[in-house]
Amino acid sequence: MVKDLATQIKDSAAEVNADILPVINGYHLEIRQLFQNLIKNAITFRNKNEHPKINISASKIEGYWEFAFSDNGIGIDKDHSEKIFIIFQRLHNRSEYKGSGIGLSHCKKIVELHHGKIWVTSKPGKGSTFYFTLAAEHVGSLKRAAKST
Repeated sequence: MVKDLATQIKDSAAEVNADILPVINGYHLEIRQLFQNLIKNAITFRNKNEHPKINISASKIEGYWEFAFSDNGIGIDKDHSEKIFIIFQRLHNRSEYKGSGIGLSHCKKIVELHHGKIWVTSKPGKGSTFYFTLAAEHVGSLKRAAKST
């Protein structure tokens, strides 16, 4: 999936690191889209004078796996932390940051399809961490992800 974003990663000099992650036994295309959308958003909504740094991790919590996508981007004001998951709800105009306002709402649908939930913690100017859970029934063994820098 990182290969699909190779151009954006290279052009932005993004650093994408992943811990050992579990294999997800779900809808392959949707899970791929979920990961791509979260990585792409971290690249898009970055501080213009910094290279994006994205860290992906997962931990097992009773009955669920919790995934975290952390970045050093522009961050999101707490007042908008729910709004961003509503389709076509943009926080920035298109001349400043490109996008359709669909990506995070699609992520929410994918996570819910796999019996999980998604949320964000963030500080404006300091970055964001997008979390989502997936029911343990959709997650298998651990596997080291490909590294990209």
